[in-house]
Amino acid sequence: MPDQNLVEPEPRVATIGGKLNNQAMKLRMPQPDQTLPGRAEAMPIPAAHYVNGHPIAPPFPAGLEQAVFGMGCFWGAEKKFWQIPGVVVTAVGYAGGLTSNPTYEEACSGMTGHTEAVLVVFDPKVTSYDDLLKTFWESHDPTQGMRQGNDVGTQYRSGIYTFTPEQHKAAEASKAMYEQELRAKRYGAITTEIVDAGEFYFAEDYHQQYLAKNPMGYCGLGGTGVSCPIGIPAEPKQAAQA
Repeated sequence: MPDQNLVEPEPRVATIGGKLNNQAMKLRMPQPDQTLPGRAEAMPIPAAHYVNGHPIAPPFPAGLEQAVFGMGCFWGAEKKFWQIPGVVVTAVGYAGGLTSNPTYEEACSGMTGHTEAVLVVFDPKVTSYDDLLKTFWESHDPTQGMRQGNDVGTQYRSGIYTFTPEQHKAAEASKAMYEQELRAKRYGAITTEIVDAGEFYFAEDYHQQYLAKNPMGYCGLGGTGVSCPIGIPAEPKQAAQA
């Protein structure tokens, strides 16, 4: 028999009112009249990034740019980005939904419309938005709809939340480029949503830089193994034979 005293890793499926949420509810986006009301108060967060000590919340220094990505469990996703040279600070939170200042439990209920997301603040003189997009595409499977691996629900959907027309154009171009590569490897269509960035709500303190605080912590993130050709110059076409 299994040891009844074993402590399982923190579950990635939350409950509301002590009851497991209906699985079907977690696989479709809620209508506005179905979402939880949320609250006016912002989530308390640490003043500084656990890894590099930089301020975690705006205002950020002049010259820096922001990006927001959803790609499954935000613990592993955040770690992918804080390791990139030129990324000044990262934070995890909730994006793409309707409920104001949701809690983790509420976001996992499927009744806020949010996805687990990573805020990336970067120096464009050191790294580019294209570099971030490449990391985004290659670090998860963007064809899985409302899930990543065993993590199931709307909060695990893939998304790019853009701040400028230039970011939106770059995101759409990279999606088309990567989808062509995935189809060549017999993957399905990309389900990533690409929309203008709305409000980013910071997640609870214990989620911030979680895998730095808990090196052996859970991470369900996994890519397809297919490289994204963004930033790679196209091979010159051979001149037509006379």
